[in-house]
Amino acid sequence: MIGSAREQFNKSFSEEKYQNMLRTMNAEFNYTIPFRVAESPVFIPEWLSNKMFMACDEMIDFIRQTSFKKDTEAAIPPHLNLPGEGTHSIFLAFDFGICKNEKGEIVPQLIELQGFPSLFGWQHFAAKHYRKFFQVDEKLNHLFTASEEEYLNTVSKSILGNQRKENTILLEIDPEKQNTRIDFLITEKLWGVKAVCISKVKASGRELFYEENGKRISIHRIYNRVIFDELQNRPDIMPGFDLQKEYDVEWAGHPNWFFRISKYIMPRLKGDCIPPTYFLNELKTIPSDLENYVLKPLFSFSGSGVIFNVTRQDIDSISNPSQYILQRKVNYEPVIHSPDDKVKAELRLLFLWNVKNSKPQPVINMARLSKGEMIGVKHNKNKTWVGGSVGFYEGVFSR
Repeated sequence: MIGSAREQFNKSFSEEKYQNMLRTMNAEFNYTIPFRVAESPVFIPEWLSNKMFMACDEMIDFIRQTSFKKDTEAAIPPHLNLPGEGTHSIFLAFDFGICKNEKGEIVPQLIELQGFPSLFGWQHFAAKHYRKFFQVDEKLNHLFTASEEEYLNTVSKSILGNQRKENTILLEIDPEKQNTRIDFLITEKLWGVKAVCISKVKASGRELFYEENGKRISIHRIYNRVIFDELQNRPDIMPGFDLQKEYDVEWAGHPNWFFRISKYIMPRLKGDCIPPTYFLNELKTIPSDLENYVLKPLFSFSGSGVIFNVTRQDIDSISNPSQYILQRKVNYEPVIHSPDDKVKAELRLLFLWNVKNSKPQPVINMARLSKGEMIGVKHNKNKTWVGGSVGFYEGVFSR
């Protein structure tokens, strides 16, 4: 979207360089990345990023309200309401689709928000490789901190707190089989935190621990990457400890915030970058133009259950309407020039809210590219210049 940066990148691009980049990424950890890495990053002009950051500031103000926890208590399933939550979420993510409004203007539109960590290791790793193999303007940055050192230290503080890395784990479900395993490998390299399956964590009184090579290792802090929607769909994976019990452990990313900061609050958010969204059970009348809406379950793993072309029959078939939202459909605008076609983009801004800060701070970003009707693998089969990517932003972002 920055014309000069796009032209420079496309001139420097070749399939050979792209394949070399992938081989180098895979070789660094002797691991083949299972998801598609896009051929190109996204170049974000300052006027567009300003709109996104302004929208984020407004949503953060909503989340910082003193009544927020009380107002979102119903979002947490009782059997997943874990103790030790803390005062606020350490992690926040805001997803924006790049769209065109009725006036023909390019605008960001909120797709989703999360009180959950994202790929802090992988995004930094990928950005450095794009810059290594292709021409990326040195004035553009994928980080929103003043330096790489500040970024690494800020993430380290968020994950570790004041605990030792030896007693901190990245908690997941079958981490070796997750598509995001590359991020776990990078996290261990950068911050010394190992990925441990939730089934391997055991309890002894108030202590949590896991065993490695016959040695018992006490857990003092959990960097949580478990999505409990997935856990409920995995009867073969049983937590080795009681989720309802309180232990002598800190959470970096407490599971409750996954539910609180989610699609659950989207009907309460207003703004130019937020498409009209309604709880299904609160709708007094069903819109006559349902083709312009998307029906989404409040909580779903990897976009499952989303109905894109909504019909009245779809609405009538929902047995638990309080668990669904109806969101005005946004029209992604193809804004990225690839060699053969234009490409759509979705941008995620990642924030960290450490104890010393009065509000969350932006630190890094991610992007996803698509030529299909929607963002996602099943809509982009056999296509090129699609998949996971990162944005390089114009302007100074040491905020």
